[in-house]
Amino acid sequence: MNPLLSADGSPDGTNGTDDTDGGLGAVGLGGGAFSAIAPGTSYLDTATMGLPPTRTAEALRGAIDDCAAGRPPLDRYEAAVGAARATFARLLSTSVERVAIGSTVSTSVGKIAARLPAGSEVLVADGDFSSLVNPFAGRGDLTLRSAPPAELAAEVRPGTALVAVSAVQSADGRVADLPAIRAAASAYGARTLVDATQAAGWLPLRADDFDYVVCGSFKWLLGAHGVSFLTVRPGSEDGLSPAFAGWYAGDDPWAACYGPIAHLATTARRFDASPAYLGFVAAAASLTLIEEVGVESIHAHDVALATAFRAGVSGLGFAPIGGGGSGSAIVSVPGLPDAAAAGLREAGVVLSERAGNLRFAFHLYNTSADVERVLSVLRTV
Repeated sequence: MNPLLSADGSPDGTNGTDDTDGGLGAVGLGGGAFSAIAPGTSYLDTATMGLPPTRTAEALRGAIDDCAAGRPPLDRYEAAVGAARATFARLLSTSVERVAIGSTVSTSVGKIAARLPAGSEVLVADGDFSSLVNPFAGRGDLTLRSAPPAELAAEVRPGTALVAVSAVQSADGRVADLPAIRAAASAYGARTLVDATQAAGWLPLRADDFDYVVCGSFKWLLGAHGVSFLTVRPGSEDGLSPAFAGWYAGDDPWAACYGPIAHLATTARRFDASPAYLGFVAAAASLTLIEEVGVESIHAHDVALATAFRAGVSGLGFAPIGGGGSGSAIVSVPGLPDAAAAGLREAGVVLSERAGNLRFAFHLYNTSADVERVLSVLRTV
């Protein structure tokens, strides 16, 4: 068992949900990993936005105070960019030289979309997140074809240039069969693009299994908006447009940031966008917690809670989405009465409504008490 987790697989401490089985918060990892969570709150909305750990909030406050005092710590900003890039690489089992940084997933996807020859076929999953799909649709001269997520591998065909899919669907938590998609794409000579925004941080992934992986940091990685990552497998660099290279993509950005860039970086840094420094201060701090606890341990913890919740909801006569395979940390529940959302929020449950369903997301600051809180409300509506 990971030494940073309690006996039930939760990080040590209590989280303000009146539980005693090892949730994070007031005591928590390292003196309070999530000490700011309000008492009586069950936060089950990581699929919208993850909660910043205490260490992240402190790092941000310090950076903002320094900046407001007229002492912007550029050296520490740069160190945060480097640290975040390196930790993300380790979490996805790749090398730091293969990781580019950006601000949003859609801009990284746009660099791939811009490079495809006119008429190229891009295969996507029905209802996948717009930031992954729309850059291809926006071209106007590509063939964009979609299929049900479970059938994506079977839909790869001769002439498919790229398969783009979320590792975990945002709307309902369904986990893609990435090995099957990778095998089918390889058989037909198609490249693969995986959006890991709803997966990295709880679902074990190997970036080098795919041509490209894009990921926003503000959900399961517990970072902030304005930070994204892009991994590029060796040999796939030609699939990214160089037309969007800015000053930070140079071999030595600070030495040559005027006029045309004479020498782009020789690593994936050539695809970097200028960093949102405060966002990277947050990302660097949060990623240390993810790495310390370990993605495998977080996966076991998150999925165990989601599985227990899924069983409880099924026992109440509803048919939750988001199971199957190795399980998902996200559970979407259709068919709940209109009063359910209001009752849950009144009880201190933070959740989201997506695609007409209520969506619950379980992460390392949640415990079995959060599961029981939701179920106790659903039993009464």
